[in-house]
Amino acid sequence: MDKKKLSETDIITKFIMPAVLSAGWNLMKQIRQEVKLRDGKVIVRGQLGVRKTVKSADIVLYHKFGQPLAVIEAKANKHEIGKGIQQGLDYARLLEVPFIFASNGDGFIFHDKTNLTQLETEISLDDFPTPEQLWQKYCAYRGFTTAQLPLITPDYHDDGSGKEPRYYQLQAINKTLEAISNGQNRIILVMATGTGKTYTAFQIIWRLWKSRQKKRILFLADRNILVDQSKNNDFLPFGSAMTKVTKRTVDPAFEIHLALYQALTGPEESQKAYKQVDRDFFDLIIIDECHRGSASEDSAWREILEYFSGATQVGLTATPKETEDVSNIDYFGEPVYTYSLKEGIEDGFLAPYKVVRVDIDVDLQGWRPTKGQIDNHGELIDDRIYNQKDFDRTLVIDERTELVAQTITSYLERTDPMAKTIVFCNDIDHADRMRRALVNVNPKQVAKNEKYVMKITGDDEIGKAQLDNFINPKKAYPVIATTSELMSTGVDAKTCKLVVLDQNIQSMTKFKQIIGRGTRIDDRYNKLWFTILDFKKATELFADEKFDGEAVKIMVSTPEDIIDDEDGTFLDDLAGELAGNGEQTDATDDANNNVNEPEQDYNANQKDGEMGSDWGDDEEEKRFIKFKVSGVSVKKMAERVQYYDTDGKLVTESFKDYTRKTIQKQFTSLDDFTRKWNEAERKQTIIDELANEGVIWQALEDDISKDLDPFDLICHVAFDQPPLTRKERANNVKKRNYFTKYSQQAQTVLNALLDKYADAGVTEIESIHVLKVQPFNQMGKPMEIAKQAFGNRKGYDQAITDLEAQLYTATDAKAS
Repeated sequence: MDKKKLSETDIITKFIMPAVLSAGWNLMKQIRQEVKLRDGKVIVRGQLGVRKTVKSADIVLYHKFGQPLAVIEAKANKHEIGKGIQQGLDYARLLEVPFIFASNGDGFIFHDKTNLTQLETEISLDDFPTPEQLWQKYCAYRGFTTAQLPLITPDYHDDGSGKEPRYYQLQAINKTLEAISNGQNRIILVMATGTGKTYTAFQIIWRLWKSRQKKRILFLADRNILVDQSKNNDFLPFGSAMTKVTKRTVDPAFEIHLALYQALTGPEESQKAYKQVDRDFFDLIIIDECHRGSASEDSAWREILEYFSGATQVGLTATPKETEDVSNIDYFGEPVYTYSLKEGIEDGFLAPYKVVRVDIDVDLQGWRPTKGQIDNHGELIDDRIYNQKDFDRTLVIDERTELVAQTITSYLERTDPMAKTIVFCNDIDHADRMRRALVNVNPKQVAKNEKYVMKITGDDEIGKAQLDNFINPKKAYPVIATTSELMSTGVDAKTCKLVVLDQNIQSMTKFKQIIGRGTRIDDRYNKLWFTILDFKKATELFADEKFDGEAVKIMVSTPEDIIDDEDGTFLDDLAGELAGNGEQTDATDDANNNVNEPEQDYNANQKDGEMGSDWGDDEEEKRFIKFKVSGVSVKKMAERVQYYDTDGKLVTESFKDYTRKTIQKQFTSLDDFTRKWNEAERKQTIIDELANEGVIWQALEDDISKDLDPFDLICHVAFDQPPLTRKERANNVKKRNYFTKYSQQAQTVLNALLDKYADAGVTEIESIHVLKVQPFNQMGKPMEIAKQAFGNRKGYDQAITDLEAQLYTATDAKAS
């Protein structure tokens, strides 16, 4: 056996795995091969999105399921023994493990972060460490005491399906348990929307509950949908030990309790159901979406947490609430783990976005009524200049609503009319009018199904009843949902492809939550990215350094200067209440309608939806009267498309610009490119490499021409060369009588291959599978053709190489 000729897979099978197994590692419980840690970032250009290819860790070793210890990176024997060490270090960084092994089958290079005197040593195949040796070194490295181990080492839940926590979920879970083992009882995890906070919470609870480290657990949320989604999905394995708190009764017969704040407390003492049990009844409380009502010190919901102050409390949030007078960090402490939207997009677990910014003339220039002008209802309109922040809040211009609806519809018509779409409006009244406008500009779609457009807000039982259908990928309708607050958080709409912003959003917290409605990926339904259609300049918040930075605690000494709460809900809710003829806004009404009879959300008068009693003055109410006018000329001034760039910023550039920059990074000049292209044994290799950098060939063909070969597309776009079509290149080869050196049978094959090239391109003729289709399948099987026409497979491959050299000969270039 010539070891140098063995593949990487052979090296793993014949040398590395035997060495690991002989050291005592359990094949079924402690060893996993081809561990894919990332999904591959999605690159978006035009209407296409493709995933970058990602490599998998060859072998990961575990102390037990869910507790990784080491990474092994293998290479073929023709490489140096330590060639894979840097790749292994990258995987180890994601898994946060200190042990990395690289091998080419001759032995191992062992990178040991616990050994600061000599980080890397070479060991033989026979000296691979045992599981106990690495575990002991790991515990010493992390400083674990014997007393901590019962909290750190409980088993994860394994349903046998192969599903397991992603690398960042592992880190979040393990860091939480480590913090608890160190005596920390206030913990917060910051994880971007769509990254699986509930599944992470389930595994934390499961490990502590099954090991009896925590015996009674409370999962708290402020929306019914959050409780029900958890109970019916991730939390199912708790079975009969789990209950949802209803009718203001805490049943001590159960160990896992899922509850709304509203079900546990109320303004009257008799409604404070949490007091039915002792203060030490719960020893673990998980607070979902803890950036909302539980954050504020004077929130009535906070009293639940304070009553069970002896329990370990873990907060989960995508957007830790940080305002001048409210700080979750102040209550929970610094996050033990943060996984941001940017990290999620880079890893390919979250969907990137493109932004279409639409500027409307009245938004930019403002609108002023004529002297003494009255609105559609006979109200005298206050004489001032109304601007973007006023529209649909204090002043309604019907033509503006119609223009927004038409712009949304036009976008869907030229992309996908059935793409799930959420339109965020200022309040319920605005959502009603937007639904009506969208219905009127989509008569054919609405005729097919009247649920094509639905208003889904807290005040509308019919609309709310359609929420499950909207978020269900298998249900086509509703397609477009107009809302204001109800769908801004807690709605797992995996296939939402369009998020429309026609709402004044000042709060970074709220902005992140709304953007999170589109960030989920669903490969099964081709949901890899989403579009944000922005009418209110809300996406300018992407440029704010706080958008994807670490949570920073902000506390100032002069909160009396603040006229609006950080979420913007104080004035939004008040405006909706007064402008909507007594209607409640989504945020408040959602709480009222999400609880079981007779539960109500008395907390509407607290922070995050406060209705202060000092706002009853007539003059103050007048400022929230909505004027409604028609007959105003409204038009679009500009429409700009921006893409999510590699650094997490939005860039405005055409796909051609992006392609040019990408190719010029790979190739220093036209000569450099043509030389590497001609030297490439398979052109497909270069094509794939560029595709992995975000050059989406289909989008480029759509943008320039479908008749050009990738070679000509590159020369034209990146180096301004006049291109030849595939048909022109094929005809040039035929004119040279180049085929006369081959037999008649070979000439027949090559001529047919040229025709295939003209139709489909170079990748078509590089695959041996081309010989399985017309007209080749009438000539025989692929190997028969290769043997009879070219002597053997090697002769056929050489003929293809020579054919490609003829196709791309320099003399074919068009004169500049």
